[in-house]
Amino acid sequence: MEENLQTQIQTYLSHLDGLIRRGHQLRDTLIVDPSDAAAIAATRRWQEDCGVTINQLSGGSKAHWLARSFSQAFLMRSSDGSAAQGAAPAEIVQQLLSVLGQAVASLSQSNDGAIISASSQQPAPHKFDFVQSTEIRPVLEQAYADGRSALEKGDYDFSLRTSCGILEAIVTDALEHKGANALAAVGAPAGKIADWSFETRLAAAEKAGLIRSGAARLPAVARAYRDHAEGETHSSGIVSERDAKTTGQVLHVIMRDLDPGR
Repeated sequence: MEENLQTQIQTYLSHLDGLIRRGHQLRDTLIVDPSDAAAIAATRRWQEDCGVTINQLSGGSKAHWLARSFSQAFLMRSSDGSAAQGAAPAEIVQQLLSVLGQAVASLSQSNDGAIISASSQQPAPHKFDFVQSTEIRPVLEQAYADGRSALEKGDYDFSLRTSCGILEAIVTDALEHKGANALAAVGAPAGKIADWSFETRLAAAEKAGLIRSGAARLPAVARAYRDHAEGETHSSGIVSERDAKTTGQVLHVIMRDLDPGR
């Protein structure tokens, strides 16, 4: 085995050992008191750390056996095989500990073929850790990659619509985290954020100080991206390379607004 690969495997094993020790402590605490608020918050952070590590070991592929095992750990099953409702937090932690154990076993095999294939790859970038809703982070990561790929292939319509979808999702997440009272104080409209138009969400986010004025650069076809389906010619004309690139640039600007530490 190459020395560099062996070093990376040892690094992963050490990291996994730390995650497993944290998991055992959390599980024992939750068994005693399943409603312990501090333990529940710590468990969420631990689950996120586990997810990042599993994603790295899986090479960012959701089809990888380890990534599938991680996802299935959250789907507790009843005796008849159906999804169980209200699984105890300690049970989910135990399921995730089992997945981490599988990762350790695979990395520890002396046979190169049994080692997790992605262990020698660079960790996948995580551009959306600033998003409050952890559930949509992997969706945004995939959409971002798909949008970049579409731009490189010349599919400007798909690239633009994908950038707009990501932009709307991260702005909506920030607005929801800000809270209805704070938004109302800066003149945001009444009603559910989900019912607001794309333009309204951008304007409300700017008024609330969540983003600056970068959205002003969005081309008309991007502002009305909801109004046409894939492959259809919008009233503003065919999506150009410039439209797609400008929209992507605006997305990056607003990502920096929402995550100043980028």
